[in-house]
Amino acid sequence: MVSIIINENILLRSYQPEDAQELFNAVNNSRKHLLPWLDWISKTTRPEHSLQFIQQSLHQLHTQEALALGIFYNDRIIGGIGMHHWDQPTKRAQLGYWISEEWEGKGIMNTCLTRFVDFLFEKIGLNKLEIHFVPANTRSTKVAARLGAKVEGVIRQCCIRNGHLEDIVMTGILRNEWKIKI
Repeated sequence: MVSIIINENILLRSYQPEDAQELFNAVNNSRKHLLPWLDWISKTTRPEHSLQFIQQSLHQLHTQEALALGIFYNDRIIGGIGMHHWDQPTKRAQLGYWISEEWEGKGIMNTCLTRFVDFLFEKIGLNKLEIHFVPANTRSTKVAARLGAKVEGVIRQCCIRNGHLEDIVMTGILRNEWKIKI
C-alpha cells in the first residue's frame, strides 16, 4: 500500500476493497460535474464497478503498471489521483486526477499533485510526467500550468467525448525542470 501524507487533514493512499462504496458515492455525487471530462464516469454505475477498479488498481500497483490513490480528507474520499501508462524503459507516465465538485477550487488538487509529483520523481524515479486533457477543460489547463507543465502538442481529433471527435492537449514536466521549480 502506498500512503503519502499531505497535511494533518489530507492523505493520499492506495484504495482498498473496503473503500468501494465510499468511492462510488464520491463519484456518483459528482457525476454530472465529472462526466464531461472523464469517460470512465459513464461506466461507473454501481458500487461493484468501483470495487473492480480498486482490484485492478491493486494489481497494477503490484505489477508496476500504474498507481491509483484516493484523496482522503479526514478519512473521507473526496477525489482521486494517479499515474498510468507507466513506461518503465523511458521512466515516463501520465497523471490523472479528479475531485468532488464540493471540494473544487480550494487548492487541494494543486497541493496533492505537487506532493505526488515530488513522490513520482524522487521515490519512483520517473523522468517525465504527462498531463493530457481536452482544450475545453479549462480547469485542467490551469492545473497543468500551475505545475509548470509545458504544452508539447495537440493531437487533433484523437478521442471521442460525448459522441464528438475531440483534440487532446499534451503537456509534460521533466524531472530536471521540476527540480528548478521547487
